[in-house]
Parts: sequence; C-alpha cells; structure tokens
Amino acid sequence: MRHIAGAIVKNMKKCVFCGTFDPPTRGHENVIETCLEIFDAVTVAIMVNPDKKPLLTEEERELLLKKLFVDDKRVKICVFDGAAVDLLEQEKTKFYVRGVRDCIDFEFENRNYYASKKLNKDLIEIYIPAEQENLHISSTAVRTSIRFDKEYLQYIPVAIQNDMLEILKNKG
Repeated sequence: MRHIAGAIVKNMKKCVFCGTFDPPTRGHENVIETCLEIFDAVTVAIMVNPDKKPLLTEEERELLLKKLFVDDKRVKICVFDGAAVDLLEQEKTKFYVRGVRDCIDFEFENRNYYASKKLNKDLIEIYIPAEQENLHISSTAVRTSIRFDKEYLQYIPVAIQNDMLEILKNKG
C-alpha cells in the first residue's frame, strides 16, 4: 500500500514502454493511450542506442512526447541509456509493454523477452497489437518519407505535427 497525495492507493500499477521514438508516431501514441487504460501510470523511455543514427536528437524526441502527453500527469517521459530491465528496476515495476504490428515484430519482441527474462525473472511483458489503421506506420517509414520529401504527417499525432515541421525546418 502506498500513500500518495493524501490518499491511500492499493496496488498502484505502472508500466514501462521503451523505444527510440524517432519520431513518435500515431502507433506509439495509441500504445501509450492503451497503457493508460490498463495501468495507473506509464513511463515512456526514449532509449539511447549508440548503433543507430537517429533523425531527431534525444531532446527533440523527448520534447515531442512531452508535448503529446502534456496534460496527462500519469505519463512520465524520460531518456534512458541502459538496458530496459534496469529501467524496470529503477521505476519499481515488472510490467514491460511492447507494441507489435505483425508477426515479425512479435517474433523479435518474443526473442528479446526470453533474453530479458533471464536478467529479471519477475518481468511481465505485455504485447499491445497495433490498431488496424496503424499497421503500416513505423518510425522508419516516416524517416524514409522525410528523406525522400514524401508525405508523412498522417503518421504523426496531430498534436505534434507543427512541432515536427518546425524541428525539421530548423535542421534544414
């Protein structure tokens, strides 16, 4: 039992949802919104991957995600440089959420799950399937569309489209 802001909260549950969010998409937004239907709080972690060359800086991705959920105090946005199991421990939760679009995503996430489970036996991984209208949306598709000057805004949440345009304009 926890005492929070004058109220006693029993079994408050939170989850962690990690990704590169380069850039955040409507699919990411949907997964986070679904997490909020299941959990009391969600930590959205922008993972630092030194093997990737992102389009957006960590600060830009953090700004976009914070703007997207600015009015929802149940969403915590952070940048994390480490293993997801370490973040779960830091956040004091065992619930790790992964969004999946298709069987390829599922197989990839499932392999990672078994590796992570060896590092944290208490880990509970939850797969949230993409909504049908988001099956084709990926950050990679958005970056490719941007690179070739093709339409991409329909894949970006409406609340951050102007911010995305401004960031890209400043990048030249």
